[in-house]
Amino acid sequence: MSGRGTGKLARLVLRRDRIILPIWVLFFSLFPVSLASSIKNLYPTDADRQEYFANNASNAGYRALFGPAYSADLGALVAQRMTDVKVIIALISLLVVIRHTRTEEDARRRELLAATPVGRQAPVNAVLLVTVLANLVLGAVFAAGISGLGLAGGGTLALAFALAMSGILFAAAGALVAQVTSSARTARGIGILFLALCYLIRLVADAGGPDSGLAWLAWLSPFGWLQKVAPYTDDNWALFLLVIALAAAFALGAYTLNGRRDLGAGLLADRLGRAEGSPALGGPLALAWRMHRVALLGWAVAFGVAGAFFGGIADEAGQNAGDNETARDIIARMGGHESLSDSFMVSLTSLVGLVGAGYAVQTVLRMRAEETAGRVEPVLATSVSRLRYAASHLFFTLLGPAVALLLYGVVAGLAYGASTDDVGGELPAVLGGALVQLPAIWLVGAITVLAFGLLPGSPPPAGWPWRSASSSASSVRSST
Repeated sequence: MSGRGTGKLARLVLRRDRIILPIWVLFFSLFPVSLASSIKNLYPTDADRQEYFANNASNAGYRALFGPAYSADLGALVAQRMTDVKVIIALISLLVVIRHTRTEEDARRRELLAATPVGRQAPVNAVLLVTVLANLVLGAVFAAGISGLGLAGGGTLALAFALAMSGILFAAAGALVAQVTSSARTARGIGILFLALCYLIRLVADAGGPDSGLAWLAWLSPFGWLQKVAPYTDDNWALFLLVIALAAAFALGAYTLNGRRDLGAGLLADRLGRAEGSPALGGPLALAWRMHRVALLGWAVAFGVAGAFFGGIADEAGQNAGDNETARDIIARMGGHESLSDSFMVSLTSLVGLVGAGYAVQTVLRMRAEETAGRVEPVLATSVSRLRYAASHLFFTLLGPAVALLLYGVVAGLAYGASTDDVGGELPAVLGGALVQLPAIWLVGAITVLAFGLLPGSPPPAGWPWRSASSSASSVRSST
């Protein structure tokens, strides 16, 4: 199929993302540089880095979260901490591609393009071109920035290319799932599930160490391949061929399906609904539960897993700081406790509160999505009032984060208490520290609702401009 018009559509993608795209590229290229600078300042001597490396090697929680550190070299330690950055870059690239492909078809804007002399493959070409170039620019800016810290040469190029390839691979994956599914929501769900599965496989493989019986699982995950490149240690450039080959396979599949399927259709057709609704859907609250239950379950499970990890590593993280006064001062300022382990637990819980604000925003945006899709009018045509309908969704804005944080607090408190042999003392403290985040999270949700009401014609900001409200809860936790 023809790719005619790719250049014009690429300019359209750039125009639509003219604000968020530069922010994304600059932030995720400069944030790792800032992180590398922090590691350099925290562990300035070879002895400090050797101690940090030894502690990492013996800590299963650190290996699971960040992967292995292949040496005590500063560059290798920086490369280890880039594991989560790769995941975030991959997620953003995945969502950007779906937004400019399947979401456009759902909104019927793709039909307008189809009526013009634009090739069938041009929309996919355009978004992949922009996303690939954005990831390459991100890698180049990162390489330039980190070179100023004295980390240059092949290791820097390998690490920068690993960051870029994580985004490029999942951009291609996003293009594929956009063709397979028949809705943007399903495409996002499958894409994020694939990303989470790849991350989980790497996590399990690295948790037991290189000599465990599960270490071979890393070869089943693209994140495992990128980890094994080992920048600043081995610089295994050949492993990039695996990533490039998989990305090419995803892109080829996307182009093949895009050329054969009908506009608006997908390889996986939508499941037909029931001829008659369930008696359980007798009111707006039951309908809202049907819409939010999967997200509630997913967030609750994710928070529970985070609680197990954070609670399990907090005590050892405090001990690992050892005599490093800089690390102790930073974590203590974040938590405000004499115990470094307690301070570390407080700082992690504050970060969980920030993430929980995202869930509150998601519930509000789901309500807006129902309105823009035209599915609210039939509900309001019944005896359901606007206020009652909105309250049914806002109930989950309040309940959802509360359930997720409750589960996090219980699991983290049990794990932290078990590691310190003080479950009775730590469980209520950690649980209280988690639940104290709720008022700030609810405030973020309320402001998003306000933005939705004031700006009904445009998507409300994702709530994150007010994320400082959530971080303020950490100061409350410090005083409890």
